[in-house]
This record gives sequence, C-alpha cells and structure tokens, in this order.
Amino acid sequence: MSLRAYQQAATRAEAPKDTEYRLFGQATRALIAASEVPISDLATRIAAIDWNRRLWSTLALDCNEPGNALPSQVRANIISLSLFVGRHSSEVMRGQDDFETLIEINKIMMQALGHKAEPPVAA
Repeated sequence: MSLRAYQQAATRAEAPKDTEYRLFGQATRALIAASEVPISDLATRIAAIDWNRRLWSTLALDCNEPGNALPSQVRANIISLSLFVGRHSSEVMRGQDDFETLIEINKIMMQALGHKAEPPVAA
C-alpha cells in the first residue's frame, strides 16, 4: 500500500475529535515555524496565519449549524475564539503582536479535545 493510500485510509478511520486534533497540530506547527522565520518571509507567515484562520472559521461555521450537538455555550465560545483569532492574526501580520497567543490558543484547544501530548515542534 502506498503512503498516500495509507494516509487516506487513516484519515477516513479517524474520529472527528482526532481529526480536529490532527488539524490543530498541523496548523500549530505551521504557526511555530512561521514565528521562527524572518519577518521578511511573508509567504511563510501568511500561509500559516491563513491556514489557522481557515481552521477557526470552519469551526465557527460548524458551530453555527442547527444540527451541531455541542452545548450552546461551548459553540458560542468557539465562535468568539474564532473572531478573536481573526483579529489577532491581522495584528500579527501588521507586526503589532507575535504568534505566541495564536499558538497557545491552539494548544489549549488540543488539550480540550482530550489529547495530552504537545504537538511536535517545527524543526
């Protein structure tokens, strides 16, 4: 079996929380890597922030769906966090703040998803 076929099969077999955890891990690693590049490396910085924003936007949209089974307060908190992530991401891109807050929010979210392991640090 090829690596790609294995990855696709593994992805299909994941529980939703595991998928969310994996995606947060990937986005967080991208943010960590982006935080370590020179400020002039806009492509890396923009790609990481865009990926993270899209992840949070997708969560907020899902929380707004009538069939979402999460408690309403949890959904409201996720939507609020998504809005904050969007605003803070803009501040990071303008050089008014750093990546650390975004990284920490993602790590907290990963812990809330029930996994205790830290995401691997970008090399």
